[in-house]
Amino acid sequence: MDIVLAEEDQKYLDGQILLINKPLEWTSFDVVNKLRYQLKRKLGVKKLKVGHAGTLDPLATGLLIICTGKLTKQIDTIQAQEKEYTGIITLGGTTPSYDLETEIDNTFDFSNITDADIYKTAASFLGESEQMPPVFSAKKVGGKKAYIEARKGKSIKLSPRSILISSFSIEKIEMPNVYFRISCSKGTYIRSIAYDFGVKLENGGHLSQLCRTKIGDYSLANAHEIDGFVKNLWEG
Repeated sequence: MDIVLAEEDQKYLDGQILLINKPLEWTSFDVVNKLRYQLKRKLGVKKLKVGHAGTLDPLATGLLIICTGKLTKQIDTIQAQEKEYTGIITLGGTTPSYDLETEIDNTFDFSNITDADIYKTAASFLGESEQMPPVFSAKKVGGKKAYIEARKGKSIKLSPRSILISSFSIEKIEMPNVYFRISCSKGTYIRSIAYDFGVKLENGGHLSQLCRTKIGDYSLANAHEIDGFVKNLWEG
């Protein structure tokens, strides 16, 4: 006998786009797995296609787009759209992962860096450029994810990729922290932006905070917290 679902539930099988605010330290797949499990239980089905449109690192928060059912076919189209992020670049130190996943390995004196230097450096990123991905990334090297090999201490050789930065504004400067907002193309590593920011200042830089605020026309302002979404799912 076929299962007859209420219209509110059937929509998830037919296909929905869900906007979720990814929590800190969750992987993107953690979110997908959590929602898939809850949706399958609620719908009483054994299989349900669920995927995300664009990975966020565990130490990043913000907009994660989840697609269900037939709309998983739109994932490639969605994740190809321009993305906006806010965050903090911390100067005066580098880390192997370019963020706080690993500890600081080199420190620098940042006392001579001026606000004007910082604004000028941000402007220098605008337009098209070649970016080297961080070795602590999901890029495949010899069929294996780079970060897995990097965590083993192995030498990783990656190739640069073309990116486009359409806007890069400095929101606030509280040395050594530089608060920014950036809009960029698919495949841009903001951790690499943070590292390269330090290099251009002849200093060190790493990403200490990141939040994705937009993907195309989709906004974090319209996103659900995971617990809130699950509660609404069950309580209707």
